Amino acid sequence: MKRKLIFKYSLKGISLLALSAISLTSVAQKKYAISERPDEQRVDITVDGKPFTSYIYPDDLMKPVLYPLRTSKGTLVTRGWPLDPRPGERVDHPHHVGMWFNYGNVNGLDFWNNSTAIPEDKKKDYGTIKHVAVKNKEINRDGAILEVEKDWQTPEGKTLIRETTKYTFSEVDNQRSIEMDSKLTAQDEDVSFADNKEGLLGIRIARELEHPSKNPEIFTDANGNPTKVAALNNDKVTGKYRSSEGIEGDDVWGTRAHWVNLMGKINNEPISILILDNNKNIGYPTYWHARGYGLFAANPLGQKEFSKGKETLNFNLKAGESVNFKYKVIINSGSNLTDNEAFKAFNDFVGKQK
Repeated sequence: MKRKLIFKYSLKGISLLALSAISLTSVAQKKYAISERPDEQRVDITVDGKPFTSYIYPDDLMKPVLYPLRTSKGTLVTRGWPLDPRPGERVDHPHHVGMWFNYGNVNGLDFWNNSTAIPEDKKKDYGTIKHVAVKNKEINRDGAILEVEKDWQTPEGKTLIRETTKYTFSEVDNQRSIEMDSKLTAQDEDVSFADNKEGLLGIRIARELEHPSKNPEIFTDANGNPTKVAALNNDKVTGKYRSSEGIEGDDVWGTRAHWVNLMGKINNEPISILILDNNKNIGYPTYWHARGYGLFAANPLGQKEFSKGKETLNFNLKAGESVNFKYKVIINSGSNLTDNEAFKAFNDFVGKQK
């Protein structure tokens, strides 16, 4: 094909050297970089010198997160508050920061809702995830790989779970993706994940990608603590969920699906955030803890809550046992992904797993 193409255009006066330069430019590889900054408790990931996201683990966050997430054009798709507030944002749920992975009931401790907003006399009911180490940093022609180790700890500092997570960051054209493979290993005692709606992989999205809100509402966490979510100005608020089952909007909450596609626009940039489940995961296909006010989460472990008691999982790990969870997040800029594109991405993700 290339020889025929070169011959054809060389007859029209285009030099082979110029055409070769065009060909090389079209297949140029992205330049990825990983910069570890332990003094700032962060690891920065960039593509062609531009920020992709950062893995951050400040002491006052109660868990490491990826923050913020950006499109290939640099547009922020995660909420700024409470770390970097932006005008017009909601200021609810201070534990919703960037993209995170934790759960609302692990041996009776709430890891999901922990934040600096929890009163000291209630801290005994909450768990904390501590960054332990960066285990591996790798750059290849297809992306950047960051492998980290974390400890899920009791209020007394005892480690219940050792987590090893590998993040794979990549960008093709206007589409960025994050593959996450998390291995959870119970340490010295058995670990229970009692059915709970607060889990497991979560993203708190930018205001523009929320669903337009008509009424203020009050949401409670696993311990019954209320948070009022106000109905704000809906100007430029454009988000809409759509699942692999064809369910849309707020109706996605509490349903099972292979994937959910959040579609919207920030300024004049059409954006999709697509979360893909994996058929190797416990509880597949996952339930979705996706709220119109901006929480976008996949939770395979809260089956009793989402099915209104028709199903029960109550997943457990014996001491020394491990379980893996795999997800992929795609951030597409310039268009809203179609169902066919979402299914193709899902099939590619599931098909590549061993």
